[in-house]
Amino acid sequence: MGEYELLSKIKSPHDVKKLNGEQLENLCTEIREKLVETVSVNGGHLSPNLGVVELTVALERSFNFPKDSIVWDVGHQAYTHKLLTGRYEQFDTIRKKGGISGFPKRAESKYDDFNTGHSSTSISAAYGIARAKHLMGDQSYTVAVIGDGSFTGGLAFEGMNNSGRFNKNFIVVLNDNKMSISPNVGALSRYLTTVRIQPWYMRVKKITEKILSHIPLIGKPLKRFLQGGKSKLKNLVYKNTLFDCFGFTYLGPIDGHNIDELENAFECAKKVNSPVLVHVVTKKGKGYQPAEDNPGGFHGIGQFDIDSGEPLSSHRGFSAEFGKTMCELAEDDKKICAITAAMSGGTGLTEFSKLYKERFFDVGIAEEHAVTFGCGLAAKGMRPVFAVYSTFLQRAYDQLLHDAALGKLHLVIGVDRSGIVGDDGETHQGVFDVSILNTIPNTTIFSPAYFDGMRKSLSTAIYICDSLAVVRYPRGGELYKPDDFGEENLSYDVYGNPNCNNLLITYGRLFSYACKAKETLAKQGVEICILKLCRIKPIDENAVDFAAAFENVWFFEEGIKNGGIARNFSDLLCCTSFCGDYHIKAINDKFVKQMSVSEALHELKLDDDGMVNTITKNLKEKN
Repeated sequence: MGEYELLSKIKSPHDVKKLNGEQLENLCTEIREKLVETVSVNGGHLSPNLGVVELTVALERSFNFPKDSIVWDVGHQAYTHKLLTGRYEQFDTIRKKGGISGFPKRAESKYDDFNTGHSSTSISAAYGIARAKHLMGDQSYTVAVIGDGSFTGGLAFEGMNNSGRFNKNFIVVLNDNKMSISPNVGALSRYLTTVRIQPWYMRVKKITEKILSHIPLIGKPLKRFLQGGKSKLKNLVYKNTLFDCFGFTYLGPIDGHNIDELENAFECAKKVNSPVLVHVVTKKGKGYQPAEDNPGGFHGIGQFDIDSGEPLSSHRGFSAEFGKTMCELAEDDKKICAITAAMSGGTGLTEFSKLYKERFFDVGIAEEHAVTFGCGLAAKGMRPVFAVYSTFLQRAYDQLLHDAALGKLHLVIGVDRSGIVGDDGETHQGVFDVSILNTIPNTTIFSPAYFDGMRKSLSTAIYICDSLAVVRYPRGGELYKPDDFGEENLSYDVYGNPNCNNLLITYGRLFSYACKAKETLAKQGVEICILKLCRIKPIDENAVDFAAAFENVWFFEEGIKNGGIARNFSDLLCCTSFCGDYHIKAINDKFVKQMSVSEALHELKLDDDGMVNTITKNLKEKN
């Protein structure tokens, strides 16, 4: 690896068009080597990208980007697109601070038509782009590339339903690799495994239409009759697909690793005077055996050894501890159900899915459905727990508000990856869930710092709370814990001298940084006490009364300031006898760019250095 004779010379899609068949095969090999080499060091989404190498090459050759437009659903499979559109020299910086993104970014390249990061958006976005171009007299093509996993999301069907009325130059490429992150589930997955269009159909259709056009009197009427989408005669010859019902002409399935077949399909799609869906079958992880054997494990992965495929670091994280606790609770309680949105492995529920199959529900990439489905379970006395990444929970706000909280249904949400998650960048940071959930009545939110607090909070959420209950926890494992701290309480904890003048308030993993800051400040002669909240909604009145006795209070929050807990705490303090100084350090109305978790917390002044510097600066200014 490391020598990329062809790939290093590709500066734009125009260069890809110049290559012959043998060169294209070699180029695909080089691309896969570059993907494995880079992701092994930077981490990232490997198996989805390995699966779309030939598909991407064929797209770059068949269309005229950036005059034509392309929208990659989710966008985590666009690495090859980046390599072929002038970003080879920057590719080693992917997902790093100041480097190129692991997702399409309009600000990064003229070849990226739409920012993506969450699933099922491509068809709607591409349809909007196509309509805008049509209004401006632009007849270029617009392509949406969407996976079969993303197609399970409701927004994809909304996009299909509306774009099916558009007459031409709109192409949807369905990348069918039989997986999202977890193996695909549901009726659509079963449908895609059985739908087949005979290769001879398009040829026979064209010949028949040509013959009919030359038959006097009855030829043209008969042709129109045969073209009728719901014609009984047509259905005898050609069974309609789901996509035809949406108004799309279906082409496929096409071998997604055969560039010639792909290019022929795209050329055919260009000639159809209606929206077209090209069904492409690919193998997730293709070309790297460990990823082929374990495509889910290599969907998103950290650093790994190329030869063995083994991760270079491994430790027990909150996700695994959550899954373990769920299994323990479910063993004695047959009402406990687990729900995931195509993330059983990522959320720690793999073992649960094996032990309690009848009570495990993978709903596909459908977070809105997951919440309302869980509410239905709760309405009939079950104890549903929906495990979901913070960034994806955002998609279900209305369901949380309208179906769960308003009906006061007892649904438990395990919010994984809360707070900064790092290299995936703005679209994946889990910094909005608190501000979102904080607006919803009948909601209890726990945000523990350690495993014992998470286990205790989860049990309480399941058995004590009677409405929407949330337990949020960060990516990774436990951080620093002082030897003299003990176990977490459910409501709040006090650590340090309660009779000093300075109080630091925080919750979640920032408590670990606060403890380190406390030790550093003590060496400088500054004594602080720490108030660690575990239940952040509703805030315990006793915690507020405790804070009111201090002269200086700092609240450090790993989330958005607007609507956050620090602002709530400030409002409550105003109703007490508090007359000291209150300072908030949180994320102030912005998106957090891609960088490591430690880099982000340092830049935001939310790590121990930032806490020490903020506190000493404020005290100096006061004195």
